[in-house]
Amino acid sequence: MKKLFLMILVALPFRAMGQSEPLVLDTEELPSVVERIIERRDSLKNDGYKIRKIRSHINLEFAGSANAYFTGGKFDEMSFKMNRVRLEIYGKLHDKLSYHFRQSFNKYSNPYSVDNMSSSIEYANIKWHVGERFDLVAGKQYLALAGYEGYVNGLLVREFSDFNNNVEIYQTGLMGVLKITPDHHLMLQVTNNRNSSDNEMYLYGFPAGLESTKFPLLGTVNWNGWFADKTVHLMYSASAGQLAKGKNIYYLMCGNIYEKGPVLAYLDVLYSRSAIDSQQRITTLQSQSRGMLPVTAQNTQYLTFIANVDYQFHPKWNAYIKGVYETASVYEANGPFEKGRYLTTWNAQACVEWFPFTEDKGFKVFAHYLYKGHKLSDNAIALGSAMPHLQRISLGIQYIIPVL
Repeated sequence: MKKLFLMILVALPFRAMGQSEPLVLDTEELPSVVERIIERRDSLKNDGYKIRKIRSHINLEFAGSANAYFTGGKFDEMSFKMNRVRLEIYGKLHDKLSYHFRQSFNKYSNPYSVDNMSSSIEYANIKWHVGERFDLVAGKQYLALAGYEGYVNGLLVREFSDFNNNVEIYQTGLMGVLKITPDHHLMLQVTNNRNSSDNEMYLYGFPAGLESTKFPLLGTVNWNGWFADKTVHLMYSASAGQLAKGKNIYYLMCGNIYEKGPVLAYLDVLYSRSAIDSQQRITTLQSQSRGMLPVTAQNTQYLTFIANVDYQFHPKWNAYIKGVYETASVYEANGPFEKGRYLTTWNAQACVEWFPFTEDKGFKVFAHYLYKGHKLSDNAIALGSAMPHLQRISLGIQYIIPVL
């Protein structure tokens, strides 16, 4: 049995509840293989040496599709893509301690220089249930930023907004969750605001003339409230941190969710104001054909609205439509960047999902359509930017395998 246990761990190389991505598949009532092995050993050995029983689960998550890409209305190519491949391990050590680990195989595995952790690792934390009304989460975790699109498990999102796609959403730190009442939770979180060094974080390096901060941290306050018998869920957050000495970043974000019966609808409003372009969406508008070396933009702000409606019109069928409107601006001129708006982006999505096996919602087949448009302002055109409209048609499958 020892050899079998070691073989399982070696053969499986390896976003925190409160404000973390919900688990797609929860097998809480099923004993894991690890637990069964330990139970068996305990029943065979009665020498006073007792191995502590743990409840552990492992999910292997897949999402892949065949995609047809179009640029400016013209067909580019068709190819297959594995959109998500992740391994998730979670469970309880006992009633007071639980843990969550997840690794993505769609990300580079190079180690970050700040938190000393592979960039492919999304969760590596432990939660201490201090009491009935307070939890403490330590380790790599999801930033407690509000908004349903970022909060929900990424496996369920076919195309993220540019905002959520360009925020380093997994950071190492500490979070306390205060359950004021069963329907009102307050989260206080302090994490790193970056995973790597100043120069590694920005595509064109740390802006000249700035001094590195001694406190590269982000503090977040998040409130979650449920109303109307949990039909309405509101989440609001405010965050502040320092990117360099005297150069700060701020987030104001909210999610408004309605869920009843077959209907799920949400409206997210996301805003960030950053003294250095941490999202780099304005920075990357520069073209090197201008004959000038590109530099990292400063004094940027981003605003995003996300609206989505899901409707499960049959036990085996679900459909949704989604719209995203985003703006990118500079609030104070710097270097080659004049004050004003640079980019307006919108995308429209429609998706139909089919569950062939009603008893197994972990497996689905989906057809998804995306239209993504861009409007560049004169400020962006002056940087040599060009950004055509894009379309994508996808047919794919998603499956969550409860390995243990």
